[in-house]
Order: sequence, then C-alpha cells, then structure tokens
Amino acid sequence: MKMIAVKKIGLYSLLIVALASCSKKEAAISPEKEAMANTKNITTDILRSPVGDVVGKLVVGYQGWFGAAGDGSAFNSWRHWAASGTPAPGNQMFELYPDTREYLTTFQTGYGNLGNGQPAKLFSSWTSQTVAKHFQWMQQYGIDCAAIQRFGNYLYVDSRDKAFRDGIVAKARNQAENYDRKFYIMYDISGWNSFQAEIKTDWTNAMQVHTNSTAYAKQNGKPVVCIWGIGVSGRPGDVTSWTDVINWFKAQGCYVIAGTARGWRTDATNMAAYHAADMITPWSVGTFSNLAEADTYASVMQADVAYLDSRGQDYQPVAFPGFAWSNWKPGTAQNMIPRLHGDFMWRQFANIRVKGIPSAYVAMFDEYDEATAIAKAAENSSMIPTNQYFLTLDADGIACSADFYLRLTGDGARMIKQQIPHTSTHPTAHVQASTSTKKLIVGSTVSLTALVNGKYVCADDGGNSPLIADRTSAGQWEKFTIVDAGNGKIALRSLANNQYVCADNGGASPLIANRTVIGSYETFTEVDAGNGNIGLLADVNNKYVCADNSGNSPLIANRTSVDEWESFIVTTY
Repeated sequence: MKMIAVKKIGLYSLLIVALASCSKKEAAISPEKEAMANTKNITTDILRSPVGDVVGKLVVGYQGWFGAAGDGSAFNSWRHWAASGTPAPGNQMFELYPDTREYLTTFQTGYGNLGNGQPAKLFSSWTSQTVAKHFQWMQQYGIDCAAIQRFGNYLYVDSRDKAFRDGIVAKARNQAENYDRKFYIMYDISGWNSFQAEIKTDWTNAMQVHTNSTAYAKQNGKPVVCIWGIGVSGRPGDVTSWTDVINWFKAQGCYVIAGTARGWRTDATNMAAYHAADMITPWSVGTFSNLAEADTYASVMQADVAYLDSRGQDYQPVAFPGFAWSNWKPGTAQNMIPRLHGDFMWRQFANIRVKGIPSAYVAMFDEYDEATAIAKAAENSSMIPTNQYFLTLDADGIACSADFYLRLTGDGARMIKQQIPHTSTHPTAHVQASTSTKKLIVGSTVSLTALVNGKYVCADDGGNSPLIADRTSAGQWEKFTIVDAGNGKIALRSLANNQYVCADNGGASPLIANRTVIGSYETFTEVDAGNGNIGLLADVNNKYVCADNSGNSPLIANRTSVDEWESFIVTTY
C-alpha cells in the first residue's frame, strides 16, 4: 500500500545518523556548562498579540491517524501502524510502543506477547474512547490546545480518507468540548498538489462549521487555522499560491498560522508568504540532536521572534522530545535523537522561557511513528512485544513512567506561562512516588466502606443524589473506577452514571457524582489512614472526606484530620 500521508519529518533527519554519536557525549558536559541561562537572563515576555487560545498557550500536534482492522472506520483496516496488513515482526511503521492499559478497546496484532505476558494489542484513533482518553490526558496534564492535523493529499481522491479525517475532527471537537480544551485545524499540504483550490473548498464545506464550537481556538477574536508546508522543501506550491491561500483564509476572518521550515527568515524568495501570516511556527524537529545544538537553536528563536515582533507578527516555536524511525526506515539508528530521559525537551522549554517567548507547539501528542509522542508509552521491555524491537522510555538508562512526558510537558507549559519559576533542569519526577502501598490504583474498580459504620458508599439514586455510606452490599451504585488526575492524584468515576465524584461548591457541599470532566473539585489524594485503610483529601479545599454524623449524613470534604469518620476500607474488583 502506498504511504497514506507524507509526514512532517525533520528537514535534516536523514543527516542525523552522522550526528547521533554526539548525543552520547552529553554525560561528559558539566551541569554548569549545560545551563544556558539563569533567571536573571530571562527576557521579558514578548507579546505582540494578547494572550488567547494560541498566544500564551501550549499547543500539541494531534495526528489521530491510527486505524485497525475491525475498528468500524471507513477503511476498517490497519493504518499507520503498518504500511499494509496486520502489524507483526518486520511489518511496522512505528518506533515507540504505546502504553495501552487505559484503552477500553484494543486490537490484536501479529506480535508475540508483551514481556509481561499480556497480548500485544494496539489502539485505533477511530475509537471514540481513544480520542476521549487523549483529551482527558490533555486536561489532566495541563495541555491547552490541540492542533488537529488534516492531510489533504487524499481528501478528494479517496472518499474513505475524507470520511476518516472528517470523523476524527468531529470526535476531537466533542472531546475538546467535554474536557474544556481548545482545538484548531492544521492543514498539511504535503503531497497535496491541488491544495490551492481544494483547501478553500474543504474549509468552506467541511471544516468551517467547527468554528461554531465553544472549544474552537480563537486568537484576537478570530478562529485559528494553520497551513503547514509554506516554504518547506518538497512541498507543493510557490510564494504566489501560498500567499493566495493565506490571504484567502484571512478574508474569511481567520487568524492564520504558517508552518514553515526552520530557516524561513533567510528565505527571501518566499518572504511575501511569511509576511502575510499572523503567526509563524518553524518546524525544528530533527534539525538538532543534543543539548548543545538545542542551545544554538535558542539564538535562532531569539532572532525569529525579534524579527516578527518588529513586524507585529506572533511566533510559536516547536519543541520535541526526541526522534527515531528505525522500524519504518531500516538502516537508520535506533534511538536516533535520544530523549535523554526528558533533559532534551526540557532544555527546549527552558530556552523558550529564557527568550521571553510565551507560546509553544509540542510535536507531537500521538506520533508513535517517529517516536516523538508525548502520550503514554511503554516504560520498558515488559511493555513491548518480545519478538520485535521498539523504543521504550528507559532507553537512556533511567526508568520513566508511562506518563512522564505528559507530566514534563505540563510542567513545561507552566514554566513558559510563568506559573512556576524558570529552571534549567526539569522538576518532573521520572517515576512518581511508589504506589505499592496505594489502594486506589488507576484503572481499577473499587468500592469504599466507611469505617465508622461498616457500610458501602453509594452514589444514590443513580448518581443524582449525594454520596452516602448506607448500603450493606456493593452493586453498580457502590462501585467507582479510579482515574489518573495527574501529579499522583486521582478521580473517582461512578459506575452508576459514568460521572466523576465532585466536592461540590468548593467542598462546602456534599460529594456527588455529577461531573463529566476532571477539575480541582473532582481531584483527590489518597492518604494512609492506618491499618490498611485510606483517607481522601479533596484538592479543592485541602480537607478530608468525612462520612458525617457516623455515616448517617452524606459524605463531605470538611475535616482537617483523619479519624474514624474519615477512614474507608477499599475493596478492589
């Protein structure tokens, strides 16, 4: 099968093989020399446009392009995991194996079992729960916005391709609304020879309708659209067609981002197109491969933003965690651009902050093909097939949890937005504190028995009434799924109505399962209450959940210490 889309790859990635050995020298560089700048050298934020849904925010690129046989999509076949047929040893196009433990629907591959003995399965982007899980992660880990990739080269050639891509955008819209995230359309003109006319048709007839969503990203009051490939080598078009398309979108009332090559500022031939855009986002993936080169690129960013600021244009630099594609491109190096257990991407975040740039684009959220995904991935050999090489997060000698790069990205976003101080070394723990003594394990289904009266906590009336400990047996109303709320905290989703338990009214009202998204009201920390029991600390007011009045009153988070009324017995199913 012909490759279904020309991917955004680093413009110099084929040269990186010769540079790969440089990354191995990082350990010899002293921390003092690695620190590019300290706090006193931070540039004041350069804000040409006010903070909106893109400026002053962290955006992730969202591919949404994986398919599987039996997923019910228009293709109903494997896509992107393999060029054709079932992914199996020697037949794959992806480098980084995903962590599939939180997907409710997965599809059997042709690989041997994982190292932990579990069958080797993969997700499909078409499955609605997959998209819901991804946007839930975005919310939990502090990612503001998703740029939904829309490749146009087959949109008007194969009706199945259009149906698949239209469906992904619709699913992303729904979940962005559900999880209070923003999204926008990011067209990729790679291989799209007729883009100048068809992109206008596609926007008018298919995509513009999504700007009606409350979740559609707006900047300067205008719906955001990005066109990637402007001035990029090997992409169709010229300065005339690119400028025409940018100006057409602006005439539709859009805020237009131009996705360009790294060296756009010295490209005089196409400068008219760059000048026409509202924002420039240069593609830097694969153009540097170690910390020293990342620091060199910081000076490029500084010059870029200064030039654009002088013209009244915005700037969105790209950060990426690493790069490799040996399974797709045999003969290239494994772990080609090492992630350096987070140091590589954090250096980029730190440099963005030092240069006073308030915005960033992370490439990518779900790009397992070229190992740039920040979404949850295999931690070690126990989570990949035993009979095929895949990159794992411990490749650089330090164990990292599956969600490490989501947590790292969230911390990077907070630093760039000045919510936490600048630091040249990342504050993100590679592995969160041991959960070996935890009772509320993410992904498990549990019931809670109040120690004070020995009765089960119930989401009464199918979840329509507050939680109360008054039941003698555990059925659907008395069971909860434990969901990761980030940073070692959890949320409880009631099986009664599939909604999250909320410490309503800032904790002043009883707990009730009536929320569809996780925020501070729905976030709790498990604490050890002794003798194998647990307490629940509400994030919203830092108080403990209590089975008040010896369990005769609804649960409420209003206590400052844990005693019998604040202790619960966990039963896992």
